[in-house]
Amino acid sequence: LRVREGDTVELTLENDKTSLHHHNIDLHAVTGPGGGAVVTDVAPDETKMLTFKALNPGLFVYHCAHTNPAQHMAHGMYGMILVEPKEGLPKVDKEFYVMQGEFYTASKMGVKGLQVFDAQQMLDGQPQYIVLNGKLGGVGPGKMNAEVGQRIRVFFGNGGVNMVSSFHMIGEIFDTVYPEGSMGGAMLKNVQTTVVPAGGATIAELGLEYPGNSILVDHALARIDRGAWGVLTITGTSSKEIYDGEFPSPEMTAKMGH
Repeated sequence: LRVREGDTVELTLENDKTSLHHHNIDLHAVTGPGGGAVVTDVAPDETKMLTFKALNPGLFVYHCAHTNPAQHMAHGMYGMILVEPKEGLPKVDKEFYVMQGEFYTASKMGVKGLQVFDAQQMLDGQPQYIVLNGKLGGVGPGKMNAEVGQRIRVFFGNGGVNMVSSFHMIGEIFDTVYPEGSMGGAMLKNVQTTVVPAGGATIAELGLEYPGNSILVDHALARIDRGAWGVLTITGTSSKEIYDGEFPSPEMTAKMGH
């Protein structure tokens, strides 16, 4: 969701008649009881509307907060809402949306088909999968593309429900970071890895100076094997002044998986 500071927002939440559960929505950008959850509690085949004023600029998480919200969030019921400042954000060439989340399954990793939710794994904080944009390969090759000379902005959120994310982009440096999605305060410069708490977000901006595949990771690197990776493909002309060396052959590159 994307709004502007000072906007009055009308949000309608509909729970499909085939649903088995009540739901609601808690937006961290909302000032009021439950962040909206108190007035949007919807039964199956029910619809309710929330009206709120976007008082504070920033990048915020929203999620379902009905009874046992962790379980709802562990099923992927989360997203982000950007409240742009009144004057807008600085111009960039491209913007990307990336959100990390966790799945807790009774089956081991790699088992195909419908997966049974494992509540004990969630309580123990032991996800089978840690993914970007809701699935394995959710930010895989071809999903994020840009060119040398462009400036990009990444809106990165963490739906959790348990893990803190250490957001890093291999082969790039965030020249500007809005820590924890904050606007109007101090921004960080030339950042290698930025911490994104569960239920939090960050905004990272960077210029692109060299072509290739830049890999997005949670730098708790064992999580790559659970799905916490993505690819930013950068095309354009290379510069030996910026980066040079003996590159592997195409065959070796394929073998290395780069």
